[in-house]
Amino acid sequence: MAEQAELTRPDAGAVFQTVNPATGEPGKSYPRHSIADAHDAAAAAHRAFLDWRRTSFDERAAVVRKAGDILRARKDEFARLMTEEMGKTVDDGRAEVEKCATNCDWFADHAAGYLADQPVDIGGPEAFVTFNPLGVVLAVMPWNFPFWQVFRFIAPALMAGNGALLKHASNVPGSALAIEDVLHQAGVPKDLFRALLLPSSDVEALIRDDHIAAVTLTGSVGAGKAVATAAGSVLKKCVLELGGSDAYVVLEDVDIAAAAKIAATARMVNGGQSCIAGKRFIVVRSIVDRFSEALVEVMRGYAMGDPSKDGTKLGPMQSVKARNEIHRQVEDSVRNGARLLLGGKIPDKPGAWYPATVLGDVRPGQPAHDEEVFGPVAAVIAAEDEADAIRIANASEFGLGSGVLTGDPDRGRRIAAKELEAGLSFVNENVRSDPRMPFGGVKHSGYGRECSAYGIREFTNIKSVHVRPLEHGTGNAIE
Repeated sequence: MAEQAELTRPDAGAVFQTVNPATGEPGKSYPRHSIADAHDAAAAAHRAFLDWRRTSFDERAAVVRKAGDILRARKDEFARLMTEEMGKTVDDGRAEVEKCATNCDWFADHAAGYLADQPVDIGGPEAFVTFNPLGVVLAVMPWNFPFWQVFRFIAPALMAGNGALLKHASNVPGSALAIEDVLHQAGVPKDLFRALLLPSSDVEALIRDDHIAAVTLTGSVGAGKAVATAAGSVLKKCVLELGGSDAYVVLEDVDIAAAAKIAATARMVNGGQSCIAGKRFIVVRSIVDRFSEALVEVMRGYAMGDPSKDGTKLGPMQSVKARNEIHRQVEDSVRNGARLLLGGKIPDKPGAWYPATVLGDVRPGQPAHDEEVFGPVAAVIAAEDEADAIRIANASEFGLGSGVLTGDPDRGRRIAAKELEAGLSFVNENVRSDPRMPFGGVKHSGYGRECSAYGIREFTNIKSVHVRPLEHGTGNAIE
């Protein structure tokens, strides 16, 4: 394999400074890399890719499976790191690391089958479809699932024969470097995967680097548009997983207590800081009051507590700035007619704390209705009937996850499969990602897919191959 490219030119005096969201106190600081370092890393990753692409699936699987083993062995360490950098509860952090390990196992076991040559009967010469790696993929990743978002991408990318560079969010540099350490310890060639501590302003220049073949981003709509524009200008493939304002249609035939538990679980995933967290609960009017009361009681159980302690249900948000933006959305919604049913008050203590909050009477013109609310705030919206609920659910710029809560699974199946405009639709359970199923959205929630066979093929050249013996005069001039 190619020798490791040394990243030795951090911007003079420039650092990423972490802040503990639970206390507001400064944590560790990390020197930034320069854009010159990033270009050197891209060139080195491309050289390493030229060797890696010729390794067997078995060789790659041994490395990726070992990464999963290392993740499990260091689970507590990484959970604490996420707690310190972005406020995730240690229980959620351990579950996230375990999910990363499971993802490594899945693609180590199934990549060869997903990417096996596919014969095609065209009634003549041999024909088949083959899947070749593209090269070095730049991954621009967010803070909210600092391990999972990366491993969701990197396990299939490595198994497909690609290399990668990681530009992680600026508030989780320790997580970025820990992921790099795991992969290198597992046997990934050091140049094939590197974590680059860069500001977002350097991303466009790196996309334009000739050694970058494609880009994947999980983040905001604005970030997605910027990356798509940069990638499109140099005709490079990109996969975008952007925001979501996931709607759950709650029908009149549902068990209200059960529905409220599912809704609260959906809303409070990662303290509400998830693109696929349930955000809008669109309830048929005949049960909206009873559902709201039940939801408030369940949400009341998500008490704020020390995220470093086992059993804590709700930790801080990732930053005071993010907390203040959520509070603005709540206050503006209430000013415009929403009813505050629970929470909605900033605690008088340091840190980025915000309580579990429920808003009723949510209507168009309120931020809770029209915007993505990235925190522990549930919006209850009344609908006249099933058709009206579906209309409201689809009247959004977003289309990532969606749900149906109903006592009739067949009714739920029909609505989920055919009616809701989203990349994922779950009936009587909360939306979540799974390496066995494709993951991604439509509309302003992005395009392309991660996970499963669909995801691993995104960063491959899907190539048609014809083979026949050479015979005199056997050509076809028709394109």
